[in-house]
Amino acid sequence: MLTIHKLTKSYGKFLALDQLDLKIRPGEIYGFVGPNGAGKTTTMKICAGLMKADSGEVVIDGINALENNRELKKRIGYMPDFFGVYDNLKTIEYMEFYASIYGITGKEARTLCMELLDSVQLKDQYDNYVDSLSRGMKQRLCLARCLVHGPKLLILDEPASGLDPRARVIMKDILRRLSAEGMTILISSHILPELAQICTHAGIIEKGKLVLSGSIEEITSARGSTRPIVLRMVDNQEATVRVIRDNPFTKKITILENVVSLLFTGNQEEEAALLTSIIQGGGVISSFAREESSLEALFLQITHEEGS
Repeated sequence: MLTIHKLTKSYGKFLALDQLDLKIRPGEIYGFVGPNGAGKTTTMKICAGLMKADSGEVVIDGINALENNRELKKRIGYMPDFFGVYDNLKTIEYMEFYASIYGITGKEARTLCMELLDSVQLKDQYDNYVDSLSRGMKQRLCLARCLVHGPKLLILDEPASGLDPRARVIMKDILRRLSAEGMTILISSHILPELAQICTHAGIIEKGKLVLSGSIEEITSARGSTRPIVLRMVDNQEATVRVIRDNPFTKKITILENVVSLLFTGNQEEEAALLTSIIQGGGVISSFAREESSLEALFLQITHEEGS
């Protein structure tokens, strides 16, 4: 659905995108993660036809997005992090205005717009003025307007920014449903735990380059050997600690009462060998496992490494 190849963009001497490569397949909810200034919004604006690239390729649904702006706009819906709404319009008037831009008018427009308002849980607000809506409602209204022309790709830049927890839950439910209906979604967010909950795939961008990309399961396990092993000791603690310290793959060990956390650089076979050695050495433990990873922890680790 979306392929980006060697995309480059500079602002003066600042290199915002450094030959960025990215691929999103149909039906994916792809989370775009990176620190401020990493290139997320620049990438999204170029994909939405709102900014020119210095070089590179962007192909969306089979068309060259950098050279076919009119065709591009038919295929995408773009929701920026900051957007304007027309406060002197009623919600249904706002929707019908955007429908008219795509040549949809009259009864067809009214029917379509009411269906879209219903899909974002705003049907009961159709006759209310836009300025009376809460921020969460305005966010959902903006999402609905992005859907009037039936796009194949949604590009959402921080759609949950500034929303309260309940409003974020509603937004997540809507995006999941759109994905289930076949929509492809590119979404950026700084709320990483929630991004991990909703996305099927994710990519981490740092200094204009994609440093890691894949399914949520793939990227959170990509650096499994850097996640500490945590084990709980039941008896014969001295023997357990001695075996751990003597292992050549143990780089750091922290002990808090009967819980040991160790930085262990070995692979799965070497983890199994360590566990066997602990038991054969007389150690008695009740649990032994790598600490669970998360998108947030991986993001902090990678961006720290890239910046060091």
